[in-house]
Amino acid sequence: MRKNPATHRVAVLALPLVAAFELAIAIQVFGHDDQDHYTTTLCSLDGASVTTTTRGLDLSVQAGLEALDDADTVIVPAFARGRAPEKALAALDLAYHRGTRIVSLCTGAFALAQAGLLDGRRATTHWFYADELAREHPRVEVDANALYVDEGQVLTSAGQAASLDLCLYLVGLDHGQSAAIRRARRMVMPLHRAGGQAQFIPPSQSTADAELADVTAWASANLHLPITVTDLARKGMQSTRTLHRNFQMRFGMTPRAWLIQQRLRAACVLLEDSTITIDEVARRTGMGTATNLRAHFHRAFATTPTAYRRAFAA
Repeated sequence: MRKNPATHRVAVLALPLVAAFELAIAIQVFGHDDQDHYTTTLCSLDGASVTTTTRGLDLSVQAGLEALDDADTVIVPAFARGRAPEKALAALDLAYHRGTRIVSLCTGAFALAQAGLLDGRRATTHWFYADELAREHPRVEVDANALYVDEGQVLTSAGQAASLDLCLYLVGLDHGQSAAIRRARRMVMPLHRAGGQAQFIPPSQSTADAELADVTAWASANLHLPITVTDLARKGMQSTRTLHRNFQMRFGMTPRAWLIQQRLRAACVLLEDSTITIDEVARRTGMGTATNLRAHFHRAFATTPTAYRRAFAA
């Protein structure tokens, strides 16, 4: 797909009333002056400055839609709700049929759907707009829970911070996980979350937080123990069924998935201390063995504990 692997060309298309946050993420990951893997162009419909959704913040751009002509990747950040300009949709369609990788961040997915690029594909967007995307574009399989979705040539992300997860994922695809880890480290960010993890959707019952507070605090303090879901339920004085329901409402995942996530986060902290062996990291985080830690680490982050340590250890 890339015409020159040494200089991957990225065009960031700012549609009218572009979201400043998502736009800044794309520019920071692919266009920062310490980035030597990509050349990045910020473009608009006609090369004119664009207004953002942030009051008082307008942006000058480098090019018009012609920037899409030789781009290897086109990124469409979130923009004001409504139909995107027809000439932008036509340019996206042409770029897609040239083999260009097309990426949306947050509600940028609406532009891709309007251009017909998501028909028959799985896609995501900010959870708040997921039902609207599904209603307006019934041929799109909308996944309201995914942080990002990789459908090969077309990729979509959920809202705001998930845009960073997808951008770092793209760096990993293009240049390997070590490059993605280094980029995350440079941005003072944790290792990116895998796309299959759930977006945070507010719980429908406010009691979930209170009911889980003691459970999660106890589990976080005792990750070295072989904690089971039954142990969590007993600690919270709930049935396992109630515990599952509360975890789904509060965290968008099962108690077991949450526990694994906490163990992995603790492992990341310990791995930054190169004096602690991988076996000891596994023991302290309740993963049991280094083999088990490696399996979960690779499943969640698409890299190994050793590679993570190499990138992050002081």
